[in-house]
Amino acid sequence: MPSDEIVERPEREHRPSPIDVHVGGRVRLRRTLLGMSQEKLGDALGLTFQQVQKYERGVNRIGASRLFDLSRVLDVPIGFFFDDMPDALGGAGGSHSARRSFGLAEQQESFDDETLHRRETLELVRAYYRINDPAVRKRVFELIKSLTPTE
Repeated sequence: MPSDEIVERPEREHRPSPIDVHVGGRVRLRRTLLGMSQEKLGDALGLTFQQVQKYERGVNRIGASRLFDLSRVLDVPIGFFFDDMPDALGGAGGSHSARRSFGLAEQQESFDDETLHRRETLELVRAYYRINDPAVRKRVFELIKSLTPTE
């Protein structure tokens, strides 16, 4: 018997996966470090800048083939997108030994996410990589290291 009563279902709130948010943040970090706009990245991938925006926010999940394309366009290994992932997100796969066995970068010193996304940090990294002479770039690197407090 059909019922005239309409059953309302509560809308499921879609929250991006923390892993998708992390990977998207790494895409944004690398794109920004290269001084590339979302539009330019989208053009290189055959996407709109809005699609790139959704990837970077973690709203849209990045599939394996798209991740491969991103790694080529952004000139980083695929593991880059998973670097610095908190152990809580990676579960058992986030442990130090698992990172090494899967070819992901070893855990670096703690470096909070805010520091990586500050304009000053991004401008410094961009300027550093614009130094064409590797010997000069190495000397600048050594100078900066010498100015920091020792542990």
